[in-house]
Amino acid sequence: MKQLNKLLMIAFIAASFAFPCYASKIIMEGSTTVLPIAQRAAEVYMDNNRGVDISVRGGGSSVGIASLIDGTCDIADASRAIKSSELEKAISNGQDPVAHVVAMDGIAVIVNPSNKFSALSKKEVKAIFTGQISDWSQLGKGSGKIVAISRDSASGTYEAFGELVLEKQKPRADALLQASNQAVAQTVARTPGAIGYVGLGYVNSSVKALEIDGVMPSRETVLAGTYPVGRPLFMYTNGKPQGEIKDFMDFIKSAQGQEIAEGEGFVGLK
Repeated sequence: MKQLNKLLMIAFIAASFAFPCYASKIIMEGSTTVLPIAQRAAEVYMDNNRGVDISVRGGGSSVGIASLIDGTCDIADASRAIKSSELEKAISNGQDPVAHVVAMDGIAVIVNPSNKFSALSKKEVKAIFTGQISDWSQLGKGSGKIVAISRDSASGTYEAFGELVLEKQKPRADALLQASNQAVAQTVARTPGAIGYVGLGYVNSSVKALEIDGVMPSRETVLAGTYPVGRPLFMYTNGKPQGEIKDFMDFIKSAQGQEIAEGEGFVGLK
């Protein structure tokens, strides 16, 4: 019997190492723009804090904020500020959303690498996405139907682009709506006549970022405020964060956390 108990104890200890029991669980949900920062920061934080389990999901800024309002997530990632209607609903639900700026971003306007254009004005981008310009020939260079690729309405990038570029007008009716920044980039990369917009961290060699009003989207131009489509990136907590959530938020805002944001292609605050 003693031998059996000893074997059971050894098995229990081995299982504990194989399947650690987490003392704390944090759920983050929301913006696909903030997602790369959130995922990498969560990985590093969990490596340094073995008793913490952080679950990270996308879905869009509106989804994350709705989950925070409903109390089903601890941190809502958002690439836009919370709306007054969302804040009112949160208060009626007994929630108190508190904003934390975790990085800066520039919304890059991207085209297929085969496109002859390297620059557009913000006015021209607005005309394209609202349907006033539908063929590249109307801009005096190239030809062919313009395929507008937009984020869907759950996206904070959609909201920010609508504010900063479209001046609160809606995208053209034939715009192809995508659920993530990655989907926009991939669609533009394989569609010669396409134009879309993504967070700075999603610009890569498969697409071409355009100058807007003579300024390229970059860390330097976003920090300097010269790029005309810059914005802050947020994480929202319910009230002033406490305990492990506070420790994680402090980590995101620390020099190491900001290095992660920079490493993912965004603009750190420090």
